[in-house]
Amino acid sequence: MDSNKENNNKTLLGIFKSALVRNILLTIGAIALFFSGVLVYGVILKIREVPLSEAMLNKGFRKLEDVNLVVDRKDYTLSVYEDTILIKSYRASFGRNLSDKKKRFNDGATPVGTYKICSISDDKNYYKFIKINYPNLEDASDALRKSFITQKEFNQIKFEYYYEECVSYNQVLGGNIGIQGIGRLNYVFKNLPFVYNWTDGSIALSNEDLDEIIKVIKPGTQIVIK
Repeated sequence: MDSNKENNNKTLLGIFKSALVRNILLTIGAIALFFSGVLVYGVILKIREVPLSEAMLNKGFRKLEDVNLVVDRKDYTLSVYEDTILIKSYRASFGRNLSDKKKRFNDGATPVGTYKICSISDDKNYYKFIKINYPNLEDASDALRKSFITQKEFNQIKFEYYYEECVSYNQVLGGNIGIQGIGRLNYVFKNLPFVYNWTDGSIALSNEDLDEIIKVIKPGTQIVIK
């Protein structure tokens, strides 16, 4: 009697384990199928995008002479303009903290204001990096008024802003902010049909989109972040 009861318990336990494993596999399969569908949809959206060279021709330009960039944190876009004429917009990701503009080191926010590109370089983690001259004088003046930085630090930022290509890293305000690629996870992130803000404050584009804008910008190109 006890032996039959024990066998029945083992049978029930085996059925339960089999059902549990089956449910886990079905859940994993459903999740994998969902993300595969998301990526396929993202790939289709990317395929439909018009290259910058074609966008230029569509607007009547073979070459851009007076390029400026406008970044809109609310629309998640970086747009290339020839003077006041919009040429093309790119999807962009920003700092994890979108509730405010960048004010301090490690606040996870993207700065807001008018800046200039000061250098363009390769980056081992994020493919390439277009550095902007953050902090600018407005950032430094605001920090001085709030006693975040000293007068000596402000004077150093002011000197570098006017006489150096890039402003050096400040221990309070931070620095090394710019436009970067995605790097090794480029294929996944560029094909997501939604925006995921993940940087420490920089503006992230796909590696391919970054290559496009590098062809038409240079140190001194203005970038407005709003």
